[in-house]
Amino acid sequence: MAGRVDGKVALVTGGASGLGAESARRLAREGAKVMLTDLAADAGQAVADEILDAGGTAAFLTQDVTDEARWGEVVAATLDRFGGIDVLVNSAGVGDGGQSILEATLEAWRRIVSINLDGTFLGVKTVAPIMVAAGRGSIINLSSILGKVGLPGASAYCASKGGVLMLTKSVALELAPLGVRVNSVHPGFIETPMVVNAFRRSENENEMRDTIISRHAMARLGVPREIADAIVFLASDESSFMTGSEMVVDGGYTAA
Repeated sequence: MAGRVDGKVALVTGGASGLGAESARRLAREGAKVMLTDLAADAGQAVADEILDAGGTAAFLTQDVTDEARWGEVVAATLDRFGGIDVLVNSAGVGDGGQSILEATLEAWRRIVSINLDGTFLGVKTVAPIMVAAGRGSIINLSSILGKVGLPGASAYCASKGGVLMLTKSVALELAPLGVRVNSVHPGFIETPMVVNAFRRSENENEMRDTIISRHAMARLGVPREIADAIVFLASDESSFMTGSEMVVDGGYTAA
C-alpha cells in the first residue's frame, strides 16, 4: 500500500527528540523523505539513522532556528538533497522556566520567544516561497494548548505559543490563494523530555504530575505518537480543505 505522504519531502525542525523526532519517524513511515534539524547533533543523527535502518529516507542537519542565514542554508541543502519541500513542520521549541512575572527577566523572555515564535516565523518566511513556486505545500506550526489558555509561571511560553497561533492564521490567509496550507497543532501535556524536565524542576514532582494529569478529561498525559499522527494528517492530502485551523490534541484539557 502507498503511504499517506508518499513522494513528499518534509523538513522537520526540533527533530532530535520529543514531538519532532516522532513526527519525523511517522512521516518517513508513511513515505515522506525527511530532513531533520536540531541543535543536538548526535541525537538528531541518531533519529535519522533509525529511520534509514527501518527502510525510510532521511537526513540530518544542525540548525539554530533563530539564525536566519542558517535557515537559508538548510533550505538550500534540502532542495539539493531531495529536490523540493512539500511539508514544513516547525517543531523546535523550548519551555518556560516556571518563573512568575514578578521574577521573570527580559533575557529569559527573549530566549523563549526567539526560539518558539521567531524561529517559526523564519521557517515560514524561508520555506513559503519554495512552496508558492511549486503551487502547493503544507506548513504545520507546533503551538500548544498554552497558546490558547494561560498557566501561572509560563507567561513567555504562553505568549510565544499564542503568537504562533495568530501567525499561522494570518499567513494561512495570505498563502491560501497560492496553494499553500498553514495550520497549527495544539498539544496538551505530552510525555516528552520538555514536560518531564518541567515536572522534575518543580518542588514536588509527583504532585505536579498528578495535578496536570487531573486537568485532562482523559486522566492521563498524551504520548508523542498522538501528536505525530495529527501532523501526518495535516501533511497529507487528507486535510486538503484545512488551512488556518487549530488542531487541538489535548485529552480534553481545554474542553472545560
